[in-house]
Amino acid sequence: MKHITDCTILNNGVTMPWLGFGTYQAKGNEVYEAVKVALAAGYRSIDTAAVYGNEQEVGKAIAESGIARNEIFVTTKVWNDDQGYDSTLRAFEESQKRLGLNVIDLYLIHWPGQDKFKDTWKAMERLYDEGSIRAIGVSNFHVHHLKELMKDSHVVPAVDQVELHPGLIQQELQDFCGAQGIQIEAWSPLMKGKLGDNSTLLGIAQKYGKTPAQIILRWDIQNKIVTIPKSVTPSRIRENADIFDFELSQDELKQIDALNGNKRVGTDPDKLIF
Repeated sequence: MKHITDCTILNNGVTMPWLGFGTYQAKGNEVYEAVKVALAAGYRSIDTAAVYGNEQEVGKAIAESGIARNEIFVTTKVWNDDQGYDSTLRAFEESQKRLGLNVIDLYLIHWPGQDKFKDTWKAMERLYDEGSIRAIGVSNFHVHHLKELMKDSHVVPAVDQVELHPGLIQQELQDFCGAQGIQIEAWSPLMKGKLGDNSTLLGIAQKYGKTPAQIILRWDIQNKIVTIPKSVTPSRIRENADIFDFELSQDELKQIDALNGNKRVGTDPDKLIF
C-alpha cells in the first residue's frame, strides 16, 4: 500500500482502491467541486448514495474529469424506501441515469432494515449477473444480517460498508467478514473528528509529522480496511490522501486498537427498523 491507487481484490476478482472519497451530506456545486479536487488529487474511488441527493453532481464531475471511466471506481446505494425486488430494479436505473453511467462498480444495500433485504439482494444479483454492476455488497450489516442474507443467495457480498474507527473496531464483524471473503469498508473513519485530540493518536502523529486523521486512515489500510473519508475542503481532501509515505509499526497499530470503546457516532443498524 504505497500509492493512492493501490487496490484490494474483492471476492469476485474486481479491484477496489483502499482509499476512496466520501460524499455524504455534500450537495450541489459543493460536492461537484469536491469530487473534482479529489480526482485531481489522485483519488480513484468515489462513494455516493441515492439518499445523498448528489449522484448527478458526482457523475458530472467524473464525466468532466478527463480520466478514463475504467480508472474510476464508483459506489452507490439503494435507499431504504426503495428496498424490494421491483423497486430496487427501478431505483438502480434511476441511479444510473443520475450518475450518467451504464455500469456501476459497486452497488450496496444501504441499511438492512427488517424483512426486505433478501428481495433487494435478489434484484441486485440479477443486475450483477446481467453485467450492470461489477460487484454487489451491503452497508451497515451486522454478522446476523449477513448470515441471514447468505442463506438464500448465490452471490456472497463483496463489501460490507460500516461505521468503523478506533472507537468502534467491530472485531467480531471483521473476523466474520475476513473468513467469508467480504471486504470491510469504513464510513465515518475519523469518528466525525472526535478523536482529533486523543493523546495516543497525537503522539504517533507527532512522530511521523502527520495529523491524527492521517494516522487513523493509515491504520485503516494497514488493517486491510477500505476507507472513505469525506471533506469538501480542498486542503483536507489532499491531506487525507497523503498517507502513503509512512508505515505504522505493529506496536502502534495495537495502541490504536486499544482505543476501542464500542462507541458509535451513527445509528446502530439493529435500531433502524423499517
